[in-house]
Amino acid sequence: MMEREMAIRFDEATASLGAIGTALRKLPERVRARVQEVRLRAGRPVVLALAGQDLYLTCAGTVSERPGEHVLTAMRPQLEEAFRLICDSSVYAHQHEIRCGFVTLRGGHRAGLCGTAVLQGGTVSNLRDISGINLRIAREFRGAADGLLAAIGTSGRVRGTILAGPPGCGKTTVLRDLARQLSNGVSGRCRVSVVDERGEIAATFKGVPQNDIGQCDVLDGYPKGEGILQAVRCLSPDVVICDEIGGETDARAVAASLNAGVAVIASAHAAKMEELFARPPMRAVLETGAFVQAALLCGRDRPGQVKAFYREGELHDFQISGSGSALWRLHDGRAS
Repeated sequence: MMEREMAIRFDEATASLGAIGTALRKLPERVRARVQEVRLRAGRPVVLALAGQDLYLTCAGTVSERPGEHVLTAMRPQLEEAFRLICDSSVYAHQHEIRCGFVTLRGGHRAGLCGTAVLQGGTVSNLRDISGINLRIAREFRGAADGLLAAIGTSGRVRGTILAGPPGCGKTTVLRDLARQLSNGVSGRCRVSVVDERGEIAATFKGVPQNDIGQCDVLDGYPKGEGILQAVRCLSPDVVICDEIGGETDARAVAASLNAGVAVIASAHAAKMEELFARPPMRAVLETGAFVQAALLCGRDRPGQVKAFYREGELHDFQISGSGSALWRLHDGRAS
């Protein structure tokens, strides 16, 4: 994605931030193109998160590497204005998303919300007194999955795969590009269903995916376990793709998918493989046998790049002893 296009995506996202967004869009293009997140916290400086660096918006409309008296502070009225714009002046219409802590915007951008939970029957029914907004800029990187495509497989032989890595390492970006390339038949005809519980893969807005995910069927907002079963029963996929898998319900759905001959490609949070098997819910998912390989991605400073690749025998080693060694090492993001 070129700098100009990335800056345009930034402008599109910050249009929902009211007066603060107006100030942000006056920043130089080279800065706007590099911003990954905009963080607004009541009574605190406006923070721009770049890869490996935070910058602060100043009152003069520039950026600073350090907070100080000259930086712009997000005040509660500005947060309330931004929240209203994010919800398109209809908080009720976005109630389900708000309960989940985020709102998906046109263009696939994501506004994470902080505030005071309103509980009903022991569960969160609403959010009041918004105290923070974390706006994540959606950017697509076509070709992000090029280095993994051959290992994932081709039409009729897609391999169940886990993409593991720490937050912000590009797991969802790679999943999205895998969905696009597989469904577009880059490696042969393949029917792909995407279970997009949090709207981060397709970023569906009013029924229309905002991201390019090719010829996929999208189950938007479905809990992963229910969505996987629905896809297997009704959509005849060759592969189901979903984000942030884990839990007993997910494990049962993945097992059912395996029994139906449908491969699953999913992501999971883990800085190293040992962390996957240390969590009982995730261990249950892996022990279904549906995943025959795993890619461990690098950190936030190298998003989308694969650090190590593990095949089935090595995953078994982790299950038994919690240790293993990479079968493949990847260089420049491609399998060797």
